[in-house]
Amino acid sequence: MNRPLPDSPYTERASPGPETPVLAQSVKADVCVVGGGFTGLSAALKLSEDGVDTVLLEAMEPGYGASGRNGGQIIPGFKHDPEGMIQRFGAEKGEAMAAFAGNAPNLVFDLIDRYKIDCDAVRSGWLQAGHGPSVLPLLESRVRQWRERGAPIELLGPADTERLSGSRFYSGALLDRRGGTLNPLAYARGLAAAALSQGARLHGNSPVTAIERKGPAWLVTTPKGTVEADRVLIVTNAYTGDFWPGLARSIVPVYSYQVATEPLTPNLQATILPNRIGLSDTKRMLNYCRQDAGGRLLVGGRGYPQESTDPADFEAIGEALARIFPAVADMRLTYCWSGKVALTLDHWPHIGEVAPGISVAFGFNGRGVAMATATGRCMAEHLQGGLLESLPLPVRPFRPVPGHGLLTRFLSAAIGIKRLQDWWEVRQS
Repeated sequence: MNRPLPDSPYTERASPGPETPVLAQSVKADVCVVGGGFTGLSAALKLSEDGVDTVLLEAMEPGYGASGRNGGQIIPGFKHDPEGMIQRFGAEKGEAMAAFAGNAPNLVFDLIDRYKIDCDAVRSGWLQAGHGPSVLPLLESRVRQWRERGAPIELLGPADTERLSGSRFYSGALLDRRGGTLNPLAYARGLAAAALSQGARLHGNSPVTAIERKGPAWLVTTPKGTVEADRVLIVTNAYTGDFWPGLARSIVPVYSYQVATEPLTPNLQATILPNRIGLSDTKRMLNYCRQDAGGRLLVGGRGYPQESTDPADFEAIGEALARIFPAVADMRLTYCWSGKVALTLDHWPHIGEVAPGISVAFGFNGRGVAMATATGRCMAEHLQGGLLESLPLPVRPFRPVPGHGLLTRFLSAAIGIKRLQDWWEVRQS
């Protein structure tokens, strides 16, 4: 415990988080939330707003995991498009899911405004950039589907894509004006402060070691204390331990690597992703990039199957940076950091119960800033009596992924294949 977050532009700019003392006694609550990322913090905030006595337990500090290390992009929607949602879940549920996912960025910005969270947030939009002509029909279909539902989204040609991205690497893009960017660590710490202000009890450095029945309630145990609660919400995502059998093996943890340049010159700030717009591309092994409030260029993508801050391990990300933005190829990289992201095999987030009174929400597949925030609010409604099936989210079983123990070897091979496919599609453009 007490391992610090890796140094990044986020730790450089974020104000210190609120005090979240170690749980050192036995307490009772209506709800115990396990996990202090966006989902857990959002749920604890909503529960406390509604007058529900809530205790949140975090193994490290709020925002320590993916919530404090991610790309900081507020992206609307799931990985799947609205028509895919309808095909999979039916018209009523599919449309509800599309509306929920499309509105998720509004919730983020509303919470930032309501609680005056200082997190360098800007609503400049989100670019999904096509890495070759073969993916442009996909972007055209995506734009059509969302425009039919009233979303402020448009398809860009090569010239406008270059103007907004500062790169000639892409063949076109969609521009979704619902999106934006922020400092995710500062946002997580702001959510923690907001939850505390509404009466939630937050305890850091309090990893859960066991959850077991105690009469009609559940007893959640940490190294120095316990929480007895009627309901438990587990939202530990890619940082799940072994406190509930098999749960950690129901998702695929992958490592995302990021680098940050030294601050760009004023001219480059005005031409490379100006106004701090966020960009993700359509590659199978995607890259994502943006400018932060300090004028640094942040670029990320998939890395080795372990956490690292060794610059030598970030060679592939540095090569992507130089390929997409040749003007900064020789700039010094001031930060290199990594962390785990939770993927699901079907690319849907999973919610459900693993036992009566124990609910779980997992797997945002790289879109956690908006989706985890919105999901936390939904799960808070469920914990107050709402049916899981009535939520605009897919209720899925939490089954162990087959061959989970061999995933490291399999993923390395799969990543190589996907990178080769991406390279070939770019070569055809």
